[in-house]
Amino acid sequence: MNRLISVVTAGLLLLDPGGPRGEGFQDGRTAGVRLENSKIVITGNGLKGGKTDGYRLKRPCWYEPGPEAAEMLKTQEDVRAYWFRMNPNGTEEQFQAFLKQFKDKVGKPGRWWTPAYNEADPNGTACWSDLDLFVWVPPGTTPPAGITLTELAEIARAALTVPEPRIKLNPDAKSYVNLPTWVWLDGTGQTRRSVTASIPGVMSATVTARLDEIKIDAGTTADRAEVREQCGAGGRPYTKGGQFTCGVRYLRASADQPREVYVLTVTTVWPVEVEDDVVPFAYDPVEVGATRDVPVGEVQSNVRP
Repeated sequence: MNRLISVVTAGLLLLDPGGPRGEGFQDGRTAGVRLENSKIVITGNGLKGGKTDGYRLKRPCWYEPGPEAAEMLKTQEDVRAYWFRMNPNGTEEQFQAFLKQFKDKVGKPGRWWTPAYNEADPNGTACWSDLDLFVWVPPGTTPPAGITLTELAEIARAALTVPEPRIKLNPDAKSYVNLPTWVWLDGTGQTRRSVTASIPGVMSATVTARLDEIKIDAGTTADRAEVREQCGAGGRPYTKGGQFTCGVRYLRASADQPREVYVLTVTTVWPVEVEDDVVPFAYDPVEVGATRDVPVGEVQSNVRP
């Protein structure tokens, strides 16, 4: 049997614009998920309005549970006209030979599994092309390369985003040597972000990230800056007379630095959990950072007789 014939026909089955489509956050080719030929549905408040940390799926393609035998046969029979249009030299005998593999499964327990892939991964298409176009799977079993609950959780993890931190400082425009520079976040927004990846009626996995702490990098060495990181989840807003526990005390001016500023970085840390412990491992936290330029001057004083 000509493989091109099977590819064309299977393509009509798999590329179903009316079916559910998984769509997660994507940033170029480096992060997120964009599911093709997939029945996986991705939902949750962690999909949009944030920034990903570039988590990538370990395997960019897989098989998913597809149609039962009778449904699959009907789908293939319905593309008859297109099949002959794409294969003008094809014969009725070839078409019937192709349909036989589907007819033989009607009335038997099980279903067809079909390949899907993450188009956001540069290796996704090549991985998908190495899979069979359809695999018959008995009930209660998973074929080699079949989607698992662990991989479903990974898809949710790859689609997870958290808000990019917005840094507030006091003093804001310019600091001075030995003056405490308080650091906090300008509105943390939702401090719990979750994403669920599910195959409706089959299985589902949810990952949740919660804002836990911030980390501060003063942008210079310890002999030039003292960092205090008792900050809690969102830093410590400045209060007159308050105790300075979160921020930087610069010990030397920034006049000798590039652009005459220190580049301060604040990184938010979001530990990630898989809900209901459906997979037996933990993910690394999501960490997302932002920077602020901090010019630091010397305090000048005039002495008069």
